[in-house]
Amino acid sequence: MDLELACLDMAGTTIRDDGVVSDAFREAIASAGLRPNTTDWETAQRVVTATMGQSKISVFRQLFHDEALAQTANRAFECSYRARVDAGLVEAMPGAVEVMAQLRDCGAQVCLTTGFASTTRDVILDRLGWHGLIDLALSPADAGRGRPAPDMILLAALRLQVSRMAAVAVVGDTASDIESGHRAGAGLVVGVTSGSGAPHALEAAGADIVLADITGLPDLLGLPAQPTAALPDRR
Repeated sequence: MDLELACLDMAGTTIRDDGVVSDAFREAIASAGLRPNTTDWETAQRVVTATMGQSKISVFRQLFHDEALAQTANRAFECSYRARVDAGLVEAMPGAVEVMAQLRDCGAQVCLTTGFASTTRDVILDRLGWHGLIDLALSPADAGRGRPAPDMILLAALRLQVSRMAAVAVVGDTASDIESGHRAGAGLVVGVTSGSGAPHALEAAGADIVLADITGLPDLLGLPAQPTAALPDRR
């Protein structure tokens, strides 16, 4: 495809957190009064799993049906996740930096999309030193709605002046990522199994293709290999 823009998910796709999102969700749910080994707790865990990739505040609103409780849980989630970022528990997915550099070297723009609040998103970008590696980063509050709505992808296309949606590729590890890409009319929607999404779930959501991780994207797009000397130093 004649690629102009790659919209890449963060946690599970370009970011490896080894369960940090799930841990932060558990702490947040507990902060709202739910306790482990109860029916409500188990129900909440199922909802969290089913809504991975979506706006975190939207998930908490769905769980609690009470704005005050939802806001309490959301603040707890953001604090918990940020503490883990500060502790160095969140890092780049292997090969992600190289893939993003390769995409931009070949003339494509890169936008990172996430269900995190913008403050958490920026803490991650600061920690990893990624601000100069991408063209844009968007959270649900920036666009109006989070995934599975297409808003973040459409906003990225507008801000980065993409000529047509057929020139946009979307990559993510959840069914919400896939649905969002199709709703936006992206030319290519790719699922990766490096995060929370199982192959059958990504396929059922309509992924055009499912890859093990983001490192398979350049070959899929037919991009030329990038010289090792040209890769950014993230040490």
